[in-house]
Amino acid sequence: MENWEWVAEAKAVAPGTMLSVRASGSSVLLVNVEGTVYAVSDFCTHSKCFLHNGKLKGKVVTCPCHFAQFDVTTGAVLAPPAKAALAVYPAKVENDGIYVQVES
Repeated sequence: MENWEWVAEAKAVAPGTMLSVRASGSSVLLVNVEGTVYAVSDFCTHSKCFLHNGKLKGKVVTCPCHFAQFDVTTGAVLAPPAKAALAVYPAKVENDGIYVQVES
């Protein structure tokens, strides 16, 4: 899988912020943790709530619906009620743009 898709300008996701984008038909959450951009599914695996409406603290995003928590660097569940990890997508910053790879 070598298809990198441009999804946002790098300046749109400053350290400590997140941005919801679409890539290959999927809702993807871009998160900047201390200068590194990560890409995960924007849907909580518990109830399909949008994570971009939640809170970000460091590398932990908290779902706004039932407060499940995930590590955005790995997708791992950190707090229930979610049981399944988030999908994680390769992401890179290049030429002032953010690119991700999402299998369609």
